[in-house]
Amino acid sequence: MKQLLHSMLVATAAVMAQGAMTAEAAVIVTFTQPEAYVDMPFAPSDKERVMKDLQRHFDKLGAQLPQGQDLKVEVLDIDLAGRIEPQLRFGHDIRVLKGRADWPAIQLRYRIESQGKVLRGGEVRVDDKSYLDHLNRYSVNEPLRYEKRMLDEWFKTVMKEAQ
Repeated sequence: MKQLLHSMLVATAAVMAQGAMTAEAAVIVTFTQPEAYVDMPFAPSDKERVMKDLQRHFDKLGAQLPQGQDLKVEVLDIDLAGRIEPQLRFGHDIRVLKGRADWPAIQLRYRIESQGKVLRGGEVRVDDKSYLDHLNRYSVNEPLRYEKRMLDEWFKTVMKEAQ
């Protein structure tokens, strides 16, 4: 019985160690002075939703990193796709997309690290001036679909440059 219990403990420890080795990348996202961002929703709950959606998206991007690499992102400014137009009749604002000078842009500082060593990073302005002209894999109902597509393309470029 002791032998069996010992074998089970060793097997459990091995599985737990393997899980630790294949853990997802750590992703840390900070939003620096969001009250000063160029274009965010007016309502505090909507601002919070935008930041949470971007946080989740950066988490998904970071999960694509090779094992042992971490992503740190500091969002410095956000300019969402389209422009807000007040709708007094319905009591809420709507975002209108025209494809002119209303493209999405996010200013950010990023680092990809491994064991505390910076592998690549920098400060970039990620934008997509022709955001309405591309096929978008995100559904029409997906919040921040243009910003997510833009960040996907940026991250692909960052990963390609690293190879």
